[in-house]
Amino acid sequence: MKYIPFILFTVMTNAAAQLMLKHGMITLGPVSFSADTLVQRIFQIVFNPWVFAGLFTFVISMASHLYVLSKVDLSFAYPFLSLAYVAVALFAWLLFKEELGAYKIAGIAFICIGTVLIAQSGSKAPDAGQTAAVHERSSI
Repeated sequence: MKYIPFILFTVMTNAAAQLMLKHGMITLGPVSFSADTLVQRIFQIVFNPWVFAGLFTFVISMASHLYVLSKVDLSFAYPFLSLAYVAVALFAWLLFKEELGAYKIAGIAFICIGTVLIAQSGSKAPDAGQTAAVHERSSI
């Protein structure tokens, strides 16, 4: 349970990255690629300030997730990432006026219930023997 704040940080940075990417793409408008403008269009997308910030935030989220994976079981940490969907759906509704219908709300409720159940199961940190065994297998 002591790594839950790190897991939630990973979730929130992942969700924030999605929202930044969406905002950036809204400012760019519909994207179409053609052979003569492909490279220019890719640079225009990547160097849009919101898209660039979103990509950078994804890097932070991934670094946080890697830290978490070094401390807890994957089967414990990974399901928490579904909470990013919850955050994105709610903030997309608030910020971008995206639809949030009954089925999405029900799905969000199921995600939250499932995440609570997984959190209640707890997670043990990998012990030194487990880490050594994985390292030994990967060096073969």
